[in-house]
Amino acid sequence: MSEIHKTAVVSSKAEIGSDVVIGPYCIIGDNVKIGKGTKLISNVHIEGITEIGEYCTIFPFSTIGFPPQDLKYKGEQTGVKIGNNNIIREYVTIHRASVSGDGWTTIGNNNFIMAYVHIAHDCKIGNSVIMANLATLAGHVTVEDFVFIGGLVAVHQFTRIGAHAMVGGFSGVGQDIPPFTMASGPRAKLYGLNSVGLKRRGFSDETINLLKKAYKILFRDKLSLKEAISKVKKDLPQIPEITHLIDFIEANKRGICR
Repeated sequence: MSEIHKTAVVSSKAEIGSDVVIGPYCIIGDNVKIGKGTKLISNVHIEGITEIGEYCTIFPFSTIGFPPQDLKYKGEQTGVKIGNNNIIREYVTIHRASVSGDGWTTIGNNNFIMAYVHIAHDCKIGNSVIMANLATLAGHVTVEDFVFIGGLVAVHQFTRIGAHAMVGGFSGVGQDIPPFTMASGPRAKLYGLNSVGLKRRGFSDETINLLKKAYKILFRDKLSLKEAISKVKKDLPQIPEITHLIDFIEANKRGICR
């Protein structure tokens, strides 16, 4: 059984799982699906083709699934998919996709999205991501797993942030941030490997040391990016982390933060 407050407005067409709690003054639209055990505290508004997984908690005044802030969008059938065990704090906005992607804005599992965060159309958020207050993602941004984004960070459209990266507060991100690194600044630049974060997540000393060597070759030695990538491939063991780092850099379209 689900618990729906008498002041909540829930469409008869919405699909509400078991043990869902929908608090006072929430509004749930026709095409919304909410998974088992999810809790909407109060004043949450969810519209559009929106799927929310199990055991999420959504705090007051968050809005999910509204049309994108994109002048090209003319009401096409696009949506939002959110996974399990996510915490979405007050005044978060998560917009449905526009027409130039795959049709979905997606968020994975176990993410902590703090107050006033904005996730724009067509963004792809991985798992175990932390976004601090007022972090803002423009359209088509990709954030891989275990990323930390500080408060008041602005990320340019089509930019990618690699797994286990950390972005300091007040930063402006206009180019891709490689996995495992730390970046900060009004026009963000790299400040080294995210060694503390990697240790906390159980990476071995051997792996961290190899990533440090790769970082030095890629971003500290006076080599072109093409030369640096070739040197890393030639001189370092191709463990999964090194391979992911190189693949991420080679796939960039907006340039790499260095």
